[in-house]
Amino acid sequence: MKKSCKIKFNTPYVTGKEFYYLNKAIFDGQLSGDGPFTKKCNEWLEQNKCCKKALLTHSCTAALEMAAILIDIQPGDEVIMPSYTFVSTANAFVLRGGVPVFVDIRPDTLNLDENKIEAAITEKTKAIVPVHYAGVGCEMDRIMEIARKHNLYVIEDAAQGIMATYKDKPLGGIGHFGTMSFHETKNVISGEGGALLINDEKFIERAEIIREKGTNRSQFFRGEVDKYTWVDMGSSYLPGEFTAAFLLAQMEFAPEITERRLQIWNRYYENLKDCTEIKIPFIPEHTKHNAHMFYILLNRLEQRTELIKYLKEKSISSVFHYVPLHSSPAGKKYGKTSGNLDITDKISDTLLRLPLHMGLCDSEIDVITAKIKEFCKRGAIKC
Repeated sequence: MKKSCKIKFNTPYVTGKEFYYLNKAIFDGQLSGDGPFTKKCNEWLEQNKCCKKALLTHSCTAALEMAAILIDIQPGDEVIMPSYTFVSTANAFVLRGGVPVFVDIRPDTLNLDENKIEAAITEKTKAIVPVHYAGVGCEMDRIMEIARKHNLYVIEDAAQGIMATYKDKPLGGIGHFGTMSFHETKNVISGEGGALLINDEKFIERAEIIREKGTNRSQFFRGEVDKYTWVDMGSSYLPGEFTAAFLLAQMEFAPEITERRLQIWNRYYENLKDCTEIKIPFIPEHTKHNAHMFYILLNRLEQRTELIKYLKEKSISSVFHYVPLHSSPAGKKYGKTSGNLDITDKISDTLLRLPLHMGLCDSEIDVITAKIKEFCKRGAIKC
């Protein structure tokens, strides 16, 4: 019997136009940062109303680090965030001496629980970092209300949020800052890459300086100063033009990419919605997600482990997600928790991500969901 081909968890998507833009970047002769392709990517983000000013970076990590500098994080300053997130969310502030304060997540959207934020606020609190998990918007109205009440900054970690909205506002464009990722596992990609989204104009000039190694180089090229020099702290946060050229091709196809990913997500949803003891993603009516991922929630860690093994035997790749930061060695060393994180712990043990990428066809989705149901029928999980 011929063995079926492996269904990969992720396959980077290429539109085809990337090759033309990469060749054009070579032909035009500028491969270093902040060239014409970088500027076009910035303009795309601004024109799509993601922010007042966009600055492409070499990663979302870099964008978060820039935000930490811009709000002047000092040793001992506290930053409220979920524990169920990637390490960069916390690291950006730890590098400045800040203290991540981990708050539990909601059981429905898996986003930062807005109702637990105020209990975590102290005289040392400086910012809130909501993470839009799976491209589903956090409750930003409430979070911004809390921030205004306590005079705090809001930095949206919208690494997974491109082409997604909260009450018709693009994710990343609501707080003081937003950060995006274009890593190859995201919807719109450049291999590595990110962007800092600035929604408060007073930060724009300094952000340009920080991004250019602490120099006023951008002002020099605009003719605003007769020479450029070192004027502030900073680092090399710019991507090269190859990264931007690849990304621009992706951005131009972002609506089509999002539409197809939503079709895949919806097929998963329809196929699995009747599995009564497997929880599937919840999308609030006032949010528009981008189908960044499709996950299921099982009952126990042992069940998830068994299902991963079962799917692997059927040549299907599936993965769990974050190890909560509060339980990691560095999280215990540099951060602290507010209240219990029972939901975070439960989710980290039971969430399973299914393949979702542009190369996935409908028949493969049907195979994946059929195998999950088959696993349920064995009695490991009741459906």
